[in-house]
Amino acid sequence: MKLIYLDHAATTPPLPEVRSAMDPFLGERFGNPSALYGKGREARAAIEESRGKVASLISALPGELFFTSGGSESDNFALWGTLIANSEKGNHIVTTAIEHHAVLETAEFLEKQGYDATVVGVDEHGMVDPGEVRKALRPDTVVVSVMHANNEMGTIQPIHEIASVCGESGVYLHTDAVQTVGNIPVNVEQLGIDLLSLSGHKLYGPKGVGAVFIRKGTNISSLAHGGAQERRMRAGTENVPGIVGLGVAAEYAGREMAEKNERISGLRDYLIDGVLCSVNNSALNGHRTQRLPNNASFTFAGVEGEAVCLHLDALGICASTGSACDTESLMPSHVLLAMGVDPRIAQSSVRFTLGRGTTRDDVNYVIEKLPPIIERLRSISQV
Repeated sequence: MKLIYLDHAATTPPLPEVRSAMDPFLGERFGNPSALYGKGREARAAIEESRGKVASLISALPGELFFTSGGSESDNFALWGTLIANSEKGNHIVTTAIEHHAVLETAEFLEKQGYDATVVGVDEHGMVDPGEVRKALRPDTVVVSVMHANNEMGTIQPIHEIASVCGESGVYLHTDAVQTVGNIPVNVEQLGIDLLSLSGHKLYGPKGVGAVFIRKGTNISSLAHGGAQERRMRAGTENVPGIVGLGVAAEYAGREMAEKNERISGLRDYLIDGVLCSVNNSALNGHRTQRLPNNASFTFAGVEGEAVCLHLDALGICASTGSACDTESLMPSHVLLAMGVDPRIAQSSVRFTLGRGTTRDDVNYVIEKLPPIIERLRSISQV
């Protein structure tokens, strides 16, 4: 049975070129990048080469990029670091109701430590209103965190407009760009942001590595202490193979993006039209046009999204109910609830996210197999 992988928002398969580039650093090129001798210098040079590649992908300076273990650590770093370093200004953070749990749970934890958080809502398309962000700002606000695009329903946020609001008030803006870096053009200068999180395994790189962009001049504290690595911003011996892999993935992402996006967005629209036409009482989640090129998220009234995904899996189709970090939760998606979706409908959500290897035949197979699954599950639920 052919495997049709349509969960690229959860993770992507590392490119063969990524694996090949990493392999020497798991073997003969094993040196510690902090060592002064040849093998150490070799590892250090590889890290800095990758730093330049990743920085180039988001139009940042290499010195503004710091490697981490992934998107969640980068989110924590951005929020904790700015609040700690700017305690004389205040203790207030603003974020949104649709953020990844790496941001929302960090904000909740910070509140328990005496900080204050305001959570801004979204409209029925999952879009954040910059005006609502403006209303949430206070004299003691230090940082605002708004994701660039939502991982569950794909809506792309007006980050540039939100950045203007924050800039007028002298407030830092962080964006979780885990879903956008490598998938759509991301230019930190044009967006006007101060901090950005990215993750390697979302752009055909390895797991366990990511980065945080910190604009030059941003007042931020380190969270990991104990060494001079990453210019004293993150102590600990660097994950050299992972960083090398991330660099190669970033290089390929920049090279292929325009052509890849044109092809995948066409398949996405074909999938959306096919599903909405063939499945009664179905709805698209998120904004129809202001969305990631590979994201097609639906709700199917009268069924459980988890059951749909299990039936799809039996046919070789990999899809998800939403965030990969939420698969064990029986609660409806917090993103859909924030959009005003009825909790019973929210539990019927299924997300398809396409990738480099997705073909029209794959999409046709989904459009063929999905309607009978929905029909059967609905008939069972009505018994």
